[in-house]
Amino acid sequence: MGGENRGVDLGTRFVKVAEGKTKVVYDYDADHYLLYFKDTITAGDGARRDVIEGKGVINAQTSAFLFKLLESSGIETHYVGMYDERTMIVRKLRMVPVEVVLRNIATGSIVKRLPIREGERFDPPIIEFFLKDDARHDPLLNYSHMEYLGLFTRREAEQVEEVMRRVNDALYNFLLSKGLILYDFKLEFGRLGDRLVIGDEITLDAMRVRENGTLRILDKDLYRKGADLETVRRSYEEFLRRITS
Repeated sequence: MGGENRGVDLGTRFVKVAEGKTKVVYDYDADHYLLYFKDTITAGDGARRDVIEGKGVINAQTSAFLFKLLESSGIETHYVGMYDERTMIVRKLRMVPVEVVLRNIATGSIVKRLPIREGERFDPPIIEFFLKDDARHDPLLNYSHMEYLGLFTRREAEQVEEVMRRVNDALYNFLLSKGLILYDFKLEFGRLGDRLVIGDEITLDAMRVRENGTLRILDKDLYRKGADLETVRRSYEEFLRRITS
């Protein structure tokens, strides 16, 4: 069944809770949501948008695999299981509208914002917080901003940074074993009772990965840099194949 038809099918049986640029959230039961991955790809805070057939399946499978990898390392996530090939069953979190980015190697916005060279390695990694707000182009936050806006307390922000470092240790070493270098990644967190738990997704839409040695781009930077959609799709497929082989 096609991706768009599958989404319509879910919508006839479950209540839609929210819809973003690349995912739809449905109410599943008292404790769980369904997270449906669309075939959409976007850039520039949604200003550019295309459809890559099958991308939702690839991203759902990628995210599920990497969530299970984190869980095996003792890192709590919202992942429960798969409803179908492009839809995850996840625990209900009260999501915090903050994107947390960990950078191992300089690329992207940090090179534009600071006197830092492309490819410069950060040791220890740099962690940044951004407000999820397309209209304001996801402004950078500090601890005081987050406390004032009621997003994270200083203690919570420190806890999030510690989780990000643990995630980085797990992902970086695993991807390196597959001949890949993790330049950076972003995660989102939500509240489950009094705990902060990783939510949303872990895919090439939310991380930068280069091939070790050649530094060939495998992630959404291909799309940002104008590669054709078939090249992007093949790259996403290759990444999933390599991490699961």
